[in-house]
Amino acid sequence: MPAPGPLARLAAPQATRGNALHAGAWWLWALGLAAAASRTTNPLLLALLVTVAGYVVAARRTDAPWAHAFRFFLLLGAFVVVLRVLFAVLLGSPIGGTRLLFTLPEVPLPGWLESVRLGGRVTAEAVMFAACDGLRLATLLICLGAANALANPARLLKSLPGALYEAGVAVVVAMTFAPQLVADLLRLRDARRLRGRRDRGVRALLGVARPVLEGALERSVALAAAMDARGYGRTAEVPRAVRRTTTALTLGGLLGVCAGSYGLLAAEGAGLGLPLLAAGLLAAFGGLLLGGRRSARSRYRPDRFGARAWLVAGAGAAVAVLVGLASAADPLALNPPAVPLTAPAFPPGAAAAVLLGLLPAVVAPRPAPRPAGRPAAPAAKEAPA
Repeated sequence: MPAPGPLARLAAPQATRGNALHAGAWWLWALGLAAAASRTTNPLLLALLVTVAGYVVAARRTDAPWAHAFRFFLLLGAFVVVLRVLFAVLLGSPIGGTRLLFTLPEVPLPGWLESVRLGGRVTAEAVMFAACDGLRLATLLICLGAANALANPARLLKSLPGALYEAGVAVVVAMTFAPQLVADLLRLRDARRLRGRRDRGVRALLGVARPVLEGALERSVALAAAMDARGYGRTAEVPRAVRRTTTALTLGGLLGVCAGSYGLLAAEGAGLGLPLLAAGLLAAFGGLLLGGRRSARSRYRPDRFGARAWLVAGAGAAVAVLVGLASAADPLALNPPAVPLTAPAFPPGAAAAVLLGLLPAVVAPRPAPRPAGRPAAPAAKEAPA
């Protein structure tokens, strides 16, 4: 039998407990897409970023509760765009314009609010500027929603440094609570629909509110019992000198990162910005390593950041770097001006860079299919009508 070629080796296997992709790789990939979205207001590129994130989620998400929250991030993004345009229409926009759409009745305001207006002229340029600005923020939220739908929060918590374990637990509980609450709500609405009851309106919402909250309370109690059984909060004895060194490195590192970031943004301190930033990051990293000595927890089968995880994270980094370079090389194409109002150009180089974000849909392990005989997760008990 001939040896498999490089494409056969690259083909994604079915995901198992041993070869599951590192959860941090999904977040690095999503942060790369979000960084690329922050560098452009071109609606064509932003729509392409949303499409790439949605395709990867559709190809690699599992049937876990948090994996079904991506569509709610899409709805949240649409709400952000509509709200941004509504604010621009009602409260005015710093962008002028000559193409008048309509005029709203203007409410006179006192002199100390002369920079704010209610109503007045609404131009096409102002609406377009607000829509593109809102679409950029919506794309950032959707990219982070893709990471939330793809990464297992429990496995991500398992990979955090010991110094960030307590904060990581709070973040993971917050990230998993809302998707599970939404999943319970959808299951109860389906149950009411199958029983011939109303699933919309205030009365239907009150009918499912109590069982949903009961399910959330039961999960909270079970989580507290599991954390107590596993010795959560137990810390090891650390010498006083190590504690003081950890505090000094962490605070000094954060101050160095702040000073370095300011130096990179300021025109006069650009020469000292990069060294201060690098020194601050090294000091903060050392503080995290020393702070992890307080954590007495052990790790069973730690997740490996393998070659496929590096490819997924590298795809997001490549998208961020290449879109940033394209923005510096052709700023008008990636950030088209709102005045005069023209159709946005389609930059092929930046678009090709964004398409690199599809690599996880090829190299990441495929989710295991759900067995046909396995029942769905049980729904919470429904309150009597």
